[in-house]
Amino acid sequence: MKIGVIGTGNMGTILIEALLDADAVSPEQFTITNRSLAKANLIKVRYPEIQIVASAESVAANTDLIFICVKPLDIYNVIQRIKPVLNRKQCLISITSPISVDQLESLVECSCGRMIPSITNRALSGVSLLTFGKECSDEWKDKVKWLAGSISEPLEISNEITRVSSDIVSCGPAFFSYLARRFIEGACKTTAIDEETATALTENMLIGLGDLLKKGFYTLPALEEKVCVKGGITGEGIQVLEKELGEVFEHLFEATHKKFKHELEKTEEQYEVPYIT
Repeated sequence: MKIGVIGTGNMGTILIEALLDADAVSPEQFTITNRSLAKANLIKVRYPEIQIVASAESVAANTDLIFICVKPLDIYNVIQRIKPVLNRKQCLISITSPISVDQLESLVECSCGRMIPSITNRALSGVSLLTFGKECSDEWKDKVKWLAGSISEPLEISNEITRVSSDIVSCGPAFFSYLARRFIEGACKTTAIDEETATALTENMLIGLGDLLKKGFYTLPALEEKVCVKGGITGEGIQVLEKELGEVFEHLFEATHKKFKHELEKTEEQYEVPYIT
């Protein structure tokens, strides 16, 4: 199977690197391109067998599975460019949430799907979100699920929960990294600990927390209960969080959904079908 990647920005590069590290794909199976070929060449420096071509059309003409890893508003134009060289046997995958598989299928006749990755996939961990078109063949579904499973825990979702699922899986690492950084800053401002030590302790705590959850020793509520002894120091800290966090996470999801709605208004102008049909 030959795999094409159109767009080697952050997520396109992470997808390529993760699949290679997982030994799911060999470098010579990849044909890639980017608007700035310099970015694509950075990948080729590390993986010389990868083929770089000058256009999206060349990628589509020479591969079986095509990942479009560009900005939402650019996807329509990319598809219009590659459409003349696509055939029914190929599969087209978008990695962005504001474009639905129904919208992809309204433009092309090949199998279509969506795979929303996470930066955690770079460590061959976390979740990737999958949605397949009504006309996507079972063969391509199986192949895409297998590839996704080599770098993550694949989860099929519907359009209705795409944004919130992406907020948790894809945006979540940035949100919790921000919280961790503020956690470190708070420790340094109010105690004698230095930033380097606080950072090392926090990072290792998070890794340990992940291991506890991954190995199934505790659920999140059970873990909190085990650590938070009634009347103890942890309990005092939890009370502060309960009081001061308020509805911050409700507001977070409201903000991401508002931005998502704004993006949908712009992208839906390009397609004949709405985001949700």
